[in-house]
Amino acid sequence: MHTHTPAIRPATLWLLALAGSITLVFTSVSASRAETVEDNPNNYQCQGHISQGKPEAGNEEQQVEYTFACDGAITGYQLESNVPITGFASNPVVSNLKGEPLSDTFSCSGEFPGWAVNCVGSAKAAYETISGQFSIGSKLCAEPRVDPLLSVTYASGTGTYTKATNTVAVTVTQAISGPFDLGRPHGCPATAQGGGSRLDPKPPKRPLEAAGKGAKRHAKKHGHTKKHG
Repeated sequence: MHTHTPAIRPATLWLLALAGSITLVFTSVSASRAETVEDNPNNYQCQGHISQGKPEAGNEEQQVEYTFACDGAITGYQLESNVPITGFASNPVVSNLKGEPLSDTFSCSGEFPGWAVNCVGSAKAAYETISGQFSIGSKLCAEPRVDPLLSVTYASGTGTYTKATNTVAVTVTQAISGPFDLGRPHGCPATAQGGGSRLDPKPPKRPLEAAGKGAKRHAKKHGHTKKHG
């Protein structure tokens, strides 16, 4: 983990992720589409979460584990963080509904420290679970807490053979779904910033509001309420 890459702009990496996934899908497109629950890969629904990651030898930084699954086959995904990412696991694990590891795999890249991890590969069937890790420079439960957004891609291709020229013309179709909010880390204590997410934020409770509610409860308990005519 903690892989470093040359300085490439995140937008460029995402385009490379889309392009790189195309070659992997040609051999499996028919089978994967047959197993896909959602027929339109622009309308996928994905769910997941993050939690405490497993310690890594020689790396004292905070490890964050992410896990997600979608209702269709995917050939790439991006995790966009609100906290700088300092490293990542280059080979996430893909498993089926029974938790059994599959041969499906992804390869990840990014610029670190940075704000995103870009992964290309193949999850050939719906509801395959993708799990991986990345590291951050702050503690898992420190505010502002890490809350990554997930976007997924699906690329497929169809070929037309021309006998006269002995060539194949390939038409590539690409789709993107998301973003999906993986939420704040599981297992952390509640704070004033809790109760929401990046896509559905909850305004933090202000100290004066908390104090005001406490004063009202105290006055009511001791019979010091004021009546208004």
